[in-house]
Amino acid sequence: MDIPSIVFAFSLTLFAGLSTGIGSALALLTKRTSTKFLSAALGFSAGVMIYVSFVEILMKAKDALISAFGERGGNWATVGGFFFGILIIALIDNLIPSTSNPHEVHTVEEMDGTSEEHKSNLMRMGMFTALAIAIHNFPEGLATFTAALSDPHLGIPIAVAIAIHNIPEGIAVAVPVFYATGSRKKAFKLSFLSGLSEPLGALVGYVLLYRFMNDTVFGFIFAAVAGIMVYISVDELLPSAEEYGEHHITIYGLIAGMAVMALSLLLFI
Repeated sequence: MDIPSIVFAFSLTLFAGLSTGIGSALALLTKRTSTKFLSAALGFSAGVMIYVSFVEILMKAKDALISAFGERGGNWATVGGFFFGILIIALIDNLIPSTSNPHEVHTVEEMDGTSEEHKSNLMRMGMFTALAIAIHNFPEGLATFTAALSDPHLGIPIAVAIAIHNIPEGIAVAVPVFYATGSRKKAFKLSFLSGLSEPLGALVGYVLLYRFMNDTVFGFIFAAVAGIMVYISVDELLPSAEEYGEHHITIYGLIAGMAVMALSLLLFI
C-alpha cells in the first residue's frame, strides 16, 4: 500500500464524514426543508450502497477468501464476515438511546420554540445526537477507507453515498442546537465536528490493522463492510427517506442509485 493510495482513501473518508456540515448549512441557511430532495437523495444513497454491497464488495470478499480458505471455507468466511458487519452496526445502534437517534427525522420548521425549558431540551437533544453520530460514524469511516484503499474506483461512489447519508445527520444536530442557542456558528461547528469521527475511524482502523493487511484480512473486512452498508440502507436510509417524502420518490431514488452504481462499475471493466 503506497502513500498516495492511503492519502486518497483518507481524503475520501474525510469528505464523507464532514458532509454533516452540508446538512448543517442546508438547515441554517434555508427557511424550509426540501423534504422531497432529501427523500430522493437518501433513496439514491441506499440504492448505491445495496447494489455495490451485493454485486461488487461481497464478490471481491468471496474471491479473496476462497483463494485463502478454499471453496467451502471461503464461502463460509464470506457469509460470516457479512453478518459480523451487520452484528457490529446493530450493536452500536442498540447502544444509542432512541431519544438521541441521529436518523430521527428533523426539519427546520418543527424546532422553533421560545421557552427556556424547550431550549434546554433542544440543546440536550443536539448534544446527544452529535455524540450518537460520532459513535455511529466510526465503523462507517473504516468501511469507506477500506473500500477506497482496496479499489479507488469503488471508493468514490461509496464515499459519495456515505456523504449523502450524512447530510440529514448534520440537520439532526444543527437544528436543535440553533434553536436552543440562537447561534448559527455554534450549531454549524458542533454538526461539523460530529462528522470527524468518520476519518478518525479510518485512522484508528488503519493503525490497528495495517500490520496485518493482506488479501485474507481485506476479504473479511470487505464482507463486513458489505454487511454494514446493507444494514445502514435498510435500517436507516430507506425508513428516513420514507418519512421525509413520498414512497415513490424514495423508490425512484433507490433505483436511480442502483443504475448509476451499475453504470459506474461497467465503465471501469
